[in-house]
Amino acid sequence: MPRSTRTPTEEAHERSVSFEIKDIARFLQEALGQKLVAYMSDVSDPKQVGRWAQGTQVPRDEAERRLRAAFQMFHLLQADDSPHVVRAWFVGMNPQLNDESPAEVIREGRLKEALAAARAFVAGG
Repeated sequence: MPRSTRTPTEEAHERSVSFEIKDIARFLQEALGQKLVAYMSDVSDPKQVGRWAQGTQVPRDEAERRLRAAFQMFHLLQADDSPHVVRAWFVGMNPQLNDESPAEVIREGRLKEALAAARAFVAGG
């Protein structure tokens, strides 16, 4: 079987656009925790994430963009690091983001900045 010529960045992007939002919500809920996912999605009730994960409700457009971006970043980072390190990356102060956490930046909708920080981390920065 031929090896994929796609980069980890391309693979992470493909996953973020091809998975159903309920599956993305479920994955992030399990990997990062319901409260953190709710925070990044900018929703006040963490149980909302559970409803998205079950498919009983769908997130608004802005929340969906944040979820898909966080999912993309998680998979990009997980290509090189453990889920524990990836979770720490989301909540820790990040020098690429002027010492804000990626979770804060995602919550504010600054998705390009957060993705650039994830790419820099993977590159060793």
